[in-house]
Amino acid sequence: MNVDWRNKWNEPSAPFLFVQLPGFMDMNYLPSESRWAELREAQLKTLSVPNTGMAVAIDLGEWNDIHPDRKKEVGDRLALLAEKIAYGEKEIVYSGPLYQSATIDGNNIIVSFSNVGSGLITNDGEALNYFAIAGADKKFVWAKAIIRDNKVIVWNENVLYPVYVRYAWADNPDGANLYNNEGLPASPFEAQAKH
Repeated sequence: MNVDWRNKWNEPSAPFLFVQLPGFMDMNYLPSESRWAELREAQLKTLSVPNTGMAVAIDLGEWNDIHPDRKKEVGDRLALLAEKIAYGEKEIVYSGPLYQSATIDGNNIIVSFSNVGSGLITNDGEALNYFAIAGADKKFVWAKAIIRDNKVIVWNENVLYPVYVRYAWADNPDGANLYNNEGLPASPFEAQAKH
């Protein structure tokens, strides 16, 4: 859509900034399918269009209101994107971690991210949560996950041959806690890992 608008406005490199859907509706305590997560994944994929930026807002949502009360944080994140994308600021961390790739290493999946800033952290000092893993059958189960060398290693002892990995794949992933040191949250994602 932004390519079409750029053509109509005769502005081929106009920046487009948007906010990813926040957490919304009831929490689900088991890994499950989610239309909201699918929409967030589609939003994430639009970043392949040049001069496009996405502010992650999964941590700012309200279970009963699609419009988050915490609008200042949304605005702050959009301002960082504008500094980078619209104004070309080179030395700025403008986004939280974004999925880059996943590789299989034995019964682990190792996930790499762009926009790690000065390092990956959990924003609450607790263990990583909201990671799920599945074999070829795509039956997801909660997984353990640790940060090592600015990558996340994900596993579940009962999944010997992992193929798929998800993070914060839920309508309302309340408590998803992967961030960069600059305080920006990671985007939810689903991925098939490669050997």
